[in-house]
Amino acid sequence: MSLISSGSNSAGFSPNRYFDRHFACDAVKILPGEYYATTDDTLIVTVLGSCVSVCLRDPKLKIGGMNHFLLPNDDSAAISSVSESARYGVFAMELLINQMFKLGASKNSLEAKIFGGGNVLRGLTLNSVGERNAEFVVDYLNAEHIPILASDLLDQYPRKVYFFPNTGKVLVRKIKSLHNSTIMDRESEYRMRIRQTKASGDVDLF
Repeated sequence: MSLISSGSNSAGFSPNRYFDRHFACDAVKILPGEYYATTDDTLIVTVLGSCVSVCLRDPKLKIGGMNHFLLPNDDSAAISSVSESARYGVFAMELLINQMFKLGASKNSLEAKIFGGGNVLRGLTLNSVGERNAEFVVDYLNAEHIPILASDLLDQYPRKVYFFPNTGKVLVRKIKSLHNSTIMDRESEYRMRIRQTKASGDVDLF
């Protein structure tokens, strides 16, 4: 399993930074398998299909971060496959939370807003890929006692998510007319890549 790490105090990674003219601020765009956490006022942006994103924030210290991930297994109800898939989701959450801890965030202060899980991947509707991703992230946050302040999950449309870590504000735009298959192709490629990697052992958080 591998996700791309980033953050205001991490080395060895060059996030996709740009200046967002609409919001007149610096921004970082994250792709499937990436995450980003920061202490500054950088806008974090992603586009979601079947994947889910968790926007985490420590409101006391104004530390915020976002991930973008997908559970790799979608074709088997076998216990071992489901377990491996869930371990990947836990791993994805652990990376973001641990990055926020490095920036000074406290577990007891964390709050979440969650998005994505649309059934948009061609040929996978019957397997409810988006639904499984949405269910996982809700169950995970509830189990870790991290309050969910807002959510926009499921449906059939991709979403563009704008997260402002400094204030906690999130804007979501449904993409109801696609002129190309970029989002689906990107997530399909990501899904195949992570399914080729095997989870090794349990991932314990906290």
